Amino acid sequence: MNNIVKKAALTVFALGTFAFANAQKMAHIDLDSLVSMMPETKTAKDIAQAYWKDLEKTVISMDNEFQTKYNDYLTNQATMSELVRKTKEEELQSLQRRIEDFKQQAQADYQKKSAELTEPIMDKAKKGIEAVSKEGGYKYVLDTSTGNVLYADPADDVLAAVKRN
Repeated sequence: MNNIVKKAALTVFALGTFAFANAQKMAHIDLDSLVSMMPETKTAKDIAQAYWKDLEKTVISMDNEFQTKYNDYLTNQATMSELVRKTKEEELQSLQRRIEDFKQQAQADYQKKSAELTEPIMDKAKKGIEAVSKEGGYKYVLDTSTGNVLYADPADDVLAAVKRN
């Protein structure tokens, strides 16, 4: 009986040691924090802000033009003929639609510009994470800001094995 207990204890110890030896090293990082610390991020933000300010100037100019035409319409509305009044109203409505369209397009362009500026920074950060992961022997690196896997050792991909089954 004592022999069986010793064998069981030895087996549990061996299995524990085997499991520990095969444990996969994991790490985590807050990708957002890393990217915000990179000097390229400030440069990209400055460029994006300048781009936005340029778009804002155009919007302000368009708004001012609309306000001037609208005030002129209000001031002279009583003395306008029906045709002139109707033409001015259509002009104001058209200008207002163009301003709204421009605002929507400006927002989309700004987001596109920001993404273009951010993409190389994210690529650099991910390459750094990959290099550190390989050097440190990490099998997986998780992004604590989103919960996504930033790095996974390609050797752990079981797609081919699952496909065979």
